Amino acid sequence: MIAAALPALARAATEQPDEEFDPNTVTPGVWGFVLTFLIMVVVVLLVLDMVRRIRRVNYRAEVREQLEAERLEQELIDGGLERDPLDDVDGTDATGRRQRDGRPAASDDDEPPAR
Repeated sequence: MIAAALPALARAATEQPDEEFDPNTVTPGVWGFVLTFLIMVVVVLLVLDMVRRIRRVNYRAEVREQLEAERLEQELIDGGLERDPLDDVDGTDATGRRQRDGRPAASDDDEPPAR
């Protein structure tokens, strides 16, 4: 009885099912959409947070540079020099860059908006 059942069991295990699924009708479903949407929302929030943190670091670096420039200017004034002798009278410094508000122009034109 077992010997007769083994060939039938082997045929049943290796037979192809009569119905194959259509790959065009198989979808991830509602759960696939929900999970993909949630992952997208998390990624967008992480990118926004990263941009905010980078902007904050850039502002802090700009403030540090401005404070350092003011400190150096104050040291020059205390030392008896009111202007840098290399600064030109027409508002350009020794490198030919225009000065803004009494300080040399930045080497790049990318400035964050003033708050």
